[in-house]
Amino acid sequence: MASPPPPADTDLVLVEANGATRTLVLNRPKQLNAFSYEMIMKFLRCFTAYEEDEGVKLLIVKGKGRAFCAGGDVSAVVRSINNDSWKYGAHFFGNEFLLNYIIATCNKPQVSLLTGIVMGGGAGISIHGRFRVVTESTIFAMPETALGLFPDIGASYFLSRLPGFYGEYAGLTGVRLDAPEMLACGLATHFVPSDRLALLEESLKKVDTSDPFAICGIIDQYSQQPSLKEKSALNRLEIINKCFSKRTVEEIIASLEQEALNVADEWIPVAIQSMKKASPTSLKISLRSIREGRTQTVGECLRREYRMVCHVMRGDFSRDFFEGCRAILLDKDRNPKWMPPRLEDVHDDAVEKYFSKVDDPEWEDLNLPPRRSYGRRLVPKL
Repeated sequence: MASPPPPADTDLVLVEANGATRTLVLNRPKQLNAFSYEMIMKFLRCFTAYEEDEGVKLLIVKGKGRAFCAGGDVSAVVRSINNDSWKYGAHFFGNEFLLNYIIATCNKPQVSLLTGIVMGGGAGISIHGRFRVVTESTIFAMPETALGLFPDIGASYFLSRLPGFYGEYAGLTGVRLDAPEMLACGLATHFVPSDRLALLEESLKKVDTSDPFAICGIIDQYSQQPSLKEKSALNRLEIINKCFSKRTVEEIIASLEQEALNVADEWIPVAIQSMKKASPTSLKISLRSIREGRTQTVGECLRREYRMVCHVMRGDFSRDFFEGCRAILLDKDRNPKWMPPRLEDVHDDAVEKYFSKVDDPEWEDLNLPPRRSYGRRLVPKL
C-alpha cells in the first residue's frame, strides 16, 4: 500500500502557547494556506494532545497572510496519484476526515478566526468547531463541483443543516458567501471588524476556562451585527427553497430557469451558469450526499463521504476529478471536458455506485474512534 511521506516541515503550522490557550496558525501564506498532508498530521497531533491536557482550556485557529485556508492541497494529491497510487489520496482524505471528526466532537472549545478565503478543507477545520468568527474580508465557498469532486470534509452534515435548502444552493453552485451571509445562515457565529480582531485575540489568550458561555461572552464584546446586502440570495430564501428542494439536479435547473423569466435577481442566472459548467457527475452525487446528510450524524456523514472520495480517487466510474484539477489547478485553461458531459447521461445506478464500499481487499471503511459527542451548534440568525 502506498503511504504518504513523513511530515517534513512542522513550521507549516505554528503553535503559540499563552496560559491556558493554544493558537494554531496555518503558515503557508503564499499558497493561501492550502492544507497539506503534513499540516493535517500536525493538527491531529495537537488536537489529540490538547484534549488530554487539563492545562489547555481553549483552542484558537487562524491563518497567516490574506487567507484563512483556501482548501485541501488537492493538486498534490492528484500528482501523487498520477505518479504512484490512488491510496495516497485515500490516506490524505482519511486523515483529514478523522481530523474533521475530532474537531466536531472536541471537548475543548475552538475559536476559528476566519479572515480572507475559507474554502473546502479550510471549512473542515473551522465550521465543525464551536465558534466561527468572520470579518469584512471573509469569503466562504465549497467549490468542489467545479473540480469534479463534491463538498466533502463533513460538508454534507453542516450544509444540510442550513436554513431551508440553502445548503443545496451553496453546495451545488459553489457560490461565494460574504461574512453577513455566513452569519445569517449559521456558518459563522460572530462578526468582528478587522480592526478589533487583535483585541479579541488578546482577550481570548487570557482565558482560563472551557465554558463555552464564558468564551461566547468575550467574543460578544467585540462583535457586531452586519446587514445583508440587498442582492443577497438569502433575502430570497423562498425562491431557493422552491427550486433547490426539487428531487433532481435537472429539475432544480429547470425551476431556476423558470424563475429567471419572472425575477430579475442577479444570483439566479449566476447559479444556473455555475451548475451548467460543473461536472454533471459531481452535481448528482453532491445533491444525494447533502440530502442523506440531513438525517445522519457528523460521523456517519464523514464515513459515507470517505467511500465517495475513494471512488473518486480510484476513477472507478468517472475521471472528472482529474480533469477538473487539470483544467482549474494545473493547466488552468478552465475548460474541463466532463465525462459523461450531460446531466441526463448520469443515471441513478451510476450515482448509487459512489455510495457503495470500495471493491479492494486492502481497502477499509473510515475508522472513527468512539467519542462523546460535544460538537458545535449551527444557530441560523434568520
